[in-house]
Amino acid sequence: MNNPFHRLPQVPSFTVTSIAVEDGKPLPLAQMSGAFGVPGGQDISPDLTWSGAPEGTKSYAVTMYDPDAPTMSGFWHWAVANIPASVTTLPAGAGDSTGSGLPAGAFQLTNDAQAAQFAGAAPPAGHGEHRYFITVHALDVEDIGVPVEGSPAYLGFTIAGHILGRATLVATAEL
Repeated sequence: MNNPFHRLPQVPSFTVTSIAVEDGKPLPLAQMSGAFGVPGGQDISPDLTWSGAPEGTKSYAVTMYDPDAPTMSGFWHWAVANIPASVTTLPAGAGDSTGSGLPAGAFQLTNDAQAAQFAGAAPPAGHGEHRYFITVHALDVEDIGVPVEGSPAYLGFTIAGHILGRATLVATAEL
């Protein structure tokens, strides 16, 4: 299966954990999409805590990406830029439509559902298991330079030139 990081710079990994999401396990209903019709889905971004980022980290970006979506470009569920280096946790629900749980200076980009918020998983029924890469990117700049109206793909492109480390949880979902 494809790895969305295989063509990006290889960088050290660090640790990201979540109470809600376990690496290699199915996403809980809270992280599934009620907006896309998943029964019980709540579109709640997971809590995330990270540690061990490389020295020189000046900010973070957080993304959730499904490379298994039936498109030629996958599906971006969430993208947050300019998280200060002093921040090492996001509470559950930080990715709501107001971004009220995000630290000062951080902002959400419009996901592939055309909303600047977390969109839960909603793989097409019968399409098989999808993987959801929830990633914290450690960056060497305080401001990644992507405008708020930029796309998650543009954020990803820009991150590639500033990445110091990457911490990833891969969860799954199947309907």
